[in-house]
Amino acid sequence: MQNNWWKINSEIRIDTPFLAVYEDRIQYNIKQLIKTVNGETQKLRPHIKTHKIGEILDLFKTYNINKVKCATIAEAELAAIHEIPDVLLSYQPVGVKKERWISLLKKYPNIAFSTIVDNLDSAKALDQIAQKNNLKLTVYLDLNTGMNRTGISISKNWEALIYEIVKLQNLHFAGIHIYDGHLKGDVTQRISTASNLFFSINEEIEAINKKLGYELKIVAGGSNTFPFYATQKNIECSPGTFVFWDSNYQIHLPEQHFEPALVIVGTIISKPTSATFCIDIGYKAVASENPIDKRLVILNDENLIPTAHSEEHLIIENRGENEYAIGDTIYAQPYHVCPTCALYDSVQVVNAAHQICDQWLVVARSRKINI
Repeated sequence: MQNNWWKINSEIRIDTPFLAVYEDRIQYNIKQLIKTVNGETQKLRPHIKTHKIGEILDLFKTYNINKVKCATIAEAELAAIHEIPDVLLSYQPVGVKKERWISLLKKYPNIAFSTIVDNLDSAKALDQIAQKNNLKLTVYLDLNTGMNRTGISISKNWEALIYEIVKLQNLHFAGIHIYDGHLKGDVTQRISTASNLFFSINEEIEAINKKLGYELKIVAGGSNTFPFYATQKNIECSPGTFVFWDSNYQIHLPEQHFEPALVIVGTIISKPTSATFCIDIGYKAVASENPIDKRLVILNDENLIPTAHSEEHLIIENRGENEYAIGDTIYAQPYHVCPTCALYDSVQVVNAAHQICDQWLVVARSRKINI
């Protein structure tokens, strides 16, 4: 794709900082995703946490992607509003979330909703609330393959837990959920570790299938292990960052040929010294959980290096020979795009002619839409 793909020539002026998304690149990334699974779109259940945008869900349907995964009730509701037929909440509903989950299912009875559990008490709590509301809830067992964030450890007797969940009359047990975002290294290392874990788990699942008399589904992986799960039969893959990509994955997942499709647009607001200037991309405009050298990359010039950061300001050291003036536009690629997108109410859509042509609301950045 072309150099300076990020440059906007639009006459429409938007106050900075703002997010620009590039529709042709988003569509390229969706096509690349489908190509990776050899056109078998039924294998795809992309996570929507990266974008949280209804228009992208509509794009998914255009490309025959009709299943998604989400992390919040708001994301699940957005998917239902946009008539995604099959929605998995990969976040165990606890406390008030159980009531919100039931309300969502009742409001959208034609959507195939499902969620996850990782212990019998939570499964029983869902079974009880389902019984009270005359519903049958679909659940997956969340397996912990080493990330140690959620899920029952694969070193424990997770097979026995499945048999206990199956006994609960108001739950439909659908299968296994695995997220292994902790797997790092080059693609060979990631695939080797994921495959060793998966094949041992799958052997147990096949035994359970025979005993139960039906085939359990498997929803597995995120971006790191997508190259492995994309090649396996009867697996639903759940990458999410592919939509926009970011500098983190561009560096660490080079085997996945997605293109950056989102930038932060900022403005030089001050030049406090001869070698530095300040732009308006502060903590509140880009995800800042990482050290300063892993927050963003300035696209205008590789010699522009971030050196200090605060809520509304980013100090840039100019180590090159190009001159920059107050008021100049700066384009930056976030290191971690998912929480960056969640900082904005909307994104500006840029077409192939480098013109701002639309605005999309980041609706599910809210913790609550209606329910």
